[in-house]
Amino acid sequence: MADLAAPILAEMLRGYSIEVHPGDAKAVDAAASRLDRETQVFLTWIPSANPMDVIAPAARLRRAGLFPVPHIGARHLESAAQLERLAARLANEAGVDRILIVGGDRSTPAGPYDSSLAIMQTGAFQNAGITRVAIAGFPEGNPNISDAVLWEALVAKLDFARAEGIDLSIVTQFCFKPEPIVEWLRRIRSQNINVLVRIGLAGPAGLITLTRYAIRCGIGNSLHVLTEHPAFAKLLTEKGPEPIIRGIAASAPFGNSTMPFGITGLHFFVFGGFNKTVDWIDANRNH
Repeated sequence: MADLAAPILAEMLRGYSIEVHPGDAKAVDAAASRLDRETQVFLTWIPSANPMDVIAPAARLRRAGLFPVPHIGARHLESAAQLERLAARLANEAGVDRILIVGGDRSTPAGPYDSSLAIMQTGAFQNAGITRVAIAGFPEGNPNISDAVLWEALVAKLDFARAEGIDLSIVTQFCFKPEPIVEWLRRIRSQNINVLVRIGLAGPAGLITLTRYAIRCGIGNSLHVLTEHPAFAKLLTEKGPEPIIRGIAASAPFGNSTMPFGITGLHFFVFGGFNKTVDWIDANRNH
């Protein structure tokens, strides 16, 4: 594998996005004070919490000049009235102009919505003026959904967004090796799916923490990297996601873009903590 020069790593780390737990007031405050203006800060969905609890943290981030991106869990929403109230409050009180819609890890929906497409089709967010919508991408698949169904759902969401004037983008689930990411990017680009894509990565964390989240998020193939390849697992815990970024950059064409496959940026899950992840990003993009 070709070496990834520091300038390329630094370039790929520009314009990154990051996730924050909205109930973690210290992390929200740290994001407001540490991140560059206009950084996209995704606010994770907390199924057991009142969905309206995301309003205040989103407003705090927007006042700081950042772009909050609340997660909307389709299967966790209880009613159309709740959805419409949430959309209106996010737009009017928090200044939110973009969201990430996910299906939600719940076998039985709490209300009338069973998928991210179902939420898009209600028009609730479009009516509130929120037309930038991100959806999830799964380079390693989803343990609860077949690859064929995943692909059909992706195409259906793309078609609906195109017809309705929704600015759709994709944020991928994290992986612990570059190959499935590269293969997935090749597949979507070969199918003329040219929407903006952010590649999900786990921020620096210990082996136990990474393993726990890998199990929880169902990335079984990458989990083998941690359990069966101790040398690479050690590299991940020491170097953070750099080996994965190296693999993507070395294996993928840049074309006319400064990013491989024309991806728009990297997206960080902060399993090891918000400040630890931002420290790592700052150290590596300031070479």
